[in-house]
Amino acid sequence: MRDTLIDNRTMTRIREEVSIAAPPRKVWKAVHEDLANAPRWAAYLRHAEALPSKPDEGPRVRYELDLPGGFEVDLVLQYTTWDPPRLAVGRFAGGPLDGTWSYTYTPRDDGTDLVYEMDYELRGLLRFAGGLLRGQYEDGIRRGMEMLKEHVESST
Repeated sequence: MRDTLIDNRTMTRIREEVSIAAPPRKVWKAVHEDLANAPRWAAYLRHAEALPSKPDEGPRVRYELDLPGGFEVDLVLQYTTWDPPRLAVGRFAGGPLDGTWSYTYTPRDDGTDLVYEMDYELRGLLRFAGGLLRGQYEDGIRRGMEMLKEHVESST
């Protein structure tokens, strides 16, 4: 983790990597298409659903999270790049986070290297819980990547 200054705002950067013994298409499907099963591998996720999108917008997804400390949060993610199974990029379009995220899929002989990157800052009430929540949220991302690996590899 590191903090960076973007447009006079301090953004926190998260970067997590995992190698998964499955082809990129299968990993992509688990992350971006099989939303009903996302709570099996995404830490703190209670429910995920695709939202209607306008023709000139990328897909949107709402994530309902149960965060440590009793915080219930809805996040809306807006895809800005949808290039299966290589790259998904987007921004936070609703909820207490502001920033961007990406998933990069690199094929290898025995599976996929997946990199998740996120630059974000907390908004609203979560901003006041910043230091406490930030560490727990980042730990949730790390655990989620490990859980994704287990989920995809166990269904191979």
